[in-house]
Amino acid sequence: MNWTQSIDGYCERLDPSFWAEPVNAVTNGAFLVAALVMYLRVRGRGLPLAMAMVWVLATIGVGSFLFHTFGQRWAALADTAPILLFILLYIFAANRDFWGLRTWTALAGTAAFIPYAALTVPLFAMIPGIGSSAGYAPVPVLIAAYAFGLRQRAPETARGLAIGAGLLCLSIAFRSADEPLCTTIPLGTHFLWHCLNGLLLGWMIEVYRRHMAGPAGQGALAGGRPGR
Repeated sequence: MNWTQSIDGYCERLDPSFWAEPVNAVTNGAFLVAALVMYLRVRGRGLPLAMAMVWVLATIGVGSFLFHTFGQRWAALADTAPILLFILLYIFAANRDFWGLRTWTALAGTAAFIPYAALTVPLFAMIPGIGSSAGYAPVPVLIAAYAFGLRQRAPETARGLAIGAGLLCLSIAFRSADEPLCTTIPLGTHFLWHCLNGLLLGWMIEVYRRHMAGPAGQGALAGGRPGR
C-alpha cells in the first residue's frame, strides 16, 4: 500500500495541496476546545478512564487536522484510529460503570463491538446516500440501545446517552450530505461533522462524569465495583 497516496474524499478539496481544505482543517479545533473543557471538568475527580477519553479526544482533533491538510493514506489512519479507540474506551467504561459488569466481562463486551460493526456496516451501506458514513452508523444505534437498557437503572445517564445518539445521527447526516450537495454548497458540509462531533464527544464524557458523580458511580469509586 502506498501510504503517501493522496485522498480526495470531500467537497472542499479541489487539489492535493496542504491548505486545500481550510475550513475542514480549522474546524478540528472543536475537538481541542471540547477536550480542554472536559479536562478542566474531569481533572482531580479520580476518573482515569474519563481522563483517557479526554486525551483521545484531543488526539482525534490532531489526527483529523493531519488528514484534512496532508490528505494522504497515513493521515487517514491518524484520523480514524483515535476515533475507534474512543469508541472502545467508552464502551468499556459503559459496560463496567453503567452496567456494573466485572472487568473481564466488560472487556469481552467491548471486543464484541468489532463483529457487531462488521455485521452491521454492510447493512447501513445499502442505505442510499449514506456512502462512507456507513462505517459510523452502527455507533448511534448502539448508544441508543444502551440508553434504552439503562432507562430504569440510571435514567439520567440514559437521557444523556439518548441525546448523544441524536447528536451523532445529525452529525452523520451532515457527513453523508457533503458530496451529494457539493454542487449546491461548494464548501461542503463536512465541517459540520467536526463541529457537532466535538460537541458530541465532549458531551459523552460529561455523561460519564455525571454518572460517576452520582450514587452508582460514587459506590464504584469507594470500592464497590465488582471484579477489581
